[in-house]
Amino acid sequence: MLKKLNLVNEWVGKSVSWISTILVVLIFVEVVLRKLFSLDRIWVSELSWHLFAALFLLSAGFTLRADQHVRVDVFYQKMSPKKQAWVNLLGCLLFLVPWCLLIIYTSYNYGMNSWLIHEKSPDPGGLPARYIIKFTITLGFILLLYQALILIVESITVIRSKEQ
Repeated sequence: MLKKLNLVNEWVGKSVSWISTILVVLIFVEVVLRKLFSLDRIWVSELSWHLFAALFLLSAGFTLRADQHVRVDVFYQKMSPKKQAWVNLLGCLLFLVPWCLLIIYTSYNYGMNSWLIHEKSPDPGGLPARYIIKFTITLGFILLLYQALILIVESITVIRSKEQ
């Protein structure tokens, strides 16, 4: 059952990984336009920042699922699976879940306010619909919270197992 639940962030992570390729091409085009033709397109620059943010935010749950988040592994890697499960459980319950809930709550309001006023870039030639990237914050943290809840269940399963 948990393996099926993990497929959500697996699919999202693999899907948004294509953004990095698009981002490389977009930045290359932006540099060529600016350096060779002295053309500066604000929307291209803004789009690259939006894509980078989307890539980072939407892949956070996938990164947690793959156990690739940054942490101090000096002690963790030497621990038994049960002790690692305790660290993961307490880390999720005390830090990750509360912060995800806080950010989901505040970023939803942030995105909703942007949507209500139909916020767009203040720069001439900038991107319209700035609320899309603002709601990406909410979606990214929902995916991270979803994966944290799965990690909590997995950690409890390891803790309750008979194996050392």
